[in-house]
Amino acid sequence: MSEVRKIRLGALGSGRGSNILAILDNIRGGCLNAELAVVITDRRDSPLRASVAEQGIPVCYLDPNNFSDRNSYDLELVRILRENQVDLVILAGFMRLITRAFIDAFPLKIMNIHPSLLPAFPGLDVQKKALDYVVKFSGCTVHFVDEGMDTGPIIAQAVVPIEETDTPESLSARILREEHRLYSRVIELFAEGRLRVEGRGVYTDAK
Repeated sequence: MSEVRKIRLGALGSGRGSNILAILDNIRGGCLNAELAVVITDRRDSPLRASVAEQGIPVCYLDPNNFSDRNSYDLELVRILRENQVDLVILAGFMRLITRAFIDAFPLKIMNIHPSLLPAFPGLDVQKKALDYVVKFSGCTVHFVDEGMDTGPIIAQAVVPIEETDTPESLSARILREEHRLYSRVIELFAEGRLRVEGRGVYTDAK
């Protein structure tokens, strides 16, 4: 069995950051061979900021209002991530579209998790959209990031059946449990060097 190297993660989030905290729990529990090198948030009042700081993780608040445009903001993100020698960038509830400058700095090394079975229901309020469309299944998707909104190549998905009594809140809670499991698993596959991209397809090679 090939040895899995410990990779350095840079995490970007805007809200609660529950996926980032779940990844940190998996790292500290020995379930994920990685190190959370730095967390960056674009919101001063993000609960994520306090949560990771309390656990001794370097955290940076980067105010978009201090930059003239998206490109200059993203170049500063790149500088911070490179300064922290990040191998993989993980987005979790980061409410900004990233630019080509960012993508070119970390080609196929930026991931996001989204609470729907993409390409269905990109963007916001996805649980409500799933219920409004009366679909039978929802779930979550981990994908590589491109310049679009939740449009990058799909790496892995987890399916969550929708129940007749579901509300957006109850569906969201069940999907979130799958997110916490799936994201760490995909990061481990990346660390093992088992993710292969061909066009829009992402394939998992055997060990």
